[in-house]
Amino acid sequence: MPAVFLKDRSLLFVSGAEAQSFLQNLITTDIAALGADEARPGALLTPQGKILFDFMIWQDGDGYMIETDADQRDSMLKRLTMYKLRAAVTLAPSTEEGVTVAWGEDAEDSQGVRGSQGARGSQGARGSQGARDSRFAKAGVTLTRRPGKHGDGAEALYDALRISHGIVTSGSDFALQDAFPHDVLMDFNGGLSFRKGCYVGQEVVSRMQHRGTARRRVVTVSAATDLPGTGTEITAAGKPVGTLGSVDGGNGLAIVRIDRAGAAMAAGTPLLAGDTPVSLVLPAWSGLVFPTSGDEASA
Repeated sequence: MPAVFLKDRSLLFVSGAEAQSFLQNLITTDIAALGADEARPGALLTPQGKILFDFMIWQDGDGYMIETDADQRDSMLKRLTMYKLRAAVTLAPSTEEGVTVAWGEDAEDSQGVRGSQGARGSQGARGSQGARDSRFAKAGVTLTRRPGKHGDGAEALYDALRISHGIVTSGSDFALQDAFPHDVLMDFNGGLSFRKGCYVGQEVVSRMQHRGTARRRVVTVSAATDLPGTGTEITAAGKPVGTLGSVDGGNGLAIVRIDRAGAAMAAGTPLLAGDTPVSLVLPAWSGLVFPTSGDEASA
């Protein structure tokens, strides 16, 4: 499969003697457990536990590379700087713009290629080789992420891949400050830790985990015809179940109330995206199932 350049992604480099502890006390990801060639999702939360910024993070030399949407980077840099205080940490935007994702044979090739320039203008260990995306690994797909442009595949190919495997992105699939990490399956894809200790918003997400109150979840959506546009409401018997996110022809993603969707499916009530009949499936890699009653869904 081709390597695809995502031009709307940007990068931050976090380095310094206290870089690991600084990030560990702020973000949802357990970076102490981060593999040397692994990219994990993560978020910086509001105190109320909702996603303020979402990103991918991997090791790069003696620091960490953070990949986020271009329209988030400067605001995220400002927020991290606010938390820095006197910590021995350096925060810097990368000199490279955009990220190349590759999967299949192209992903394997990217693991052996060197020579791209990292955030500091030197060769970064993971910036040059590519880091394996843990979200896709959960779904059985080897996909690497690498700073800079190293391919010219159509971006629609990447969107189709992530849609088929239930992997969401902010903006298209959920609004920042409107979703909890559980809503976007961070409790299953390596982006949310319940063991590493306190971080911003940790008390709220831990309470959701232990009480099993997470009911909004990512699903894949399919229809016999093309789906309507992003933002279309999904309903059952006229009642809202969720909202359609990314769309690729007759396939798409949505974040839905799985208790309501499960009850509708158990009763044989049609699910509609606008006027289009749809089927909903929870990503197999999550291990989740639709509840068949009004009981709260287990996280």
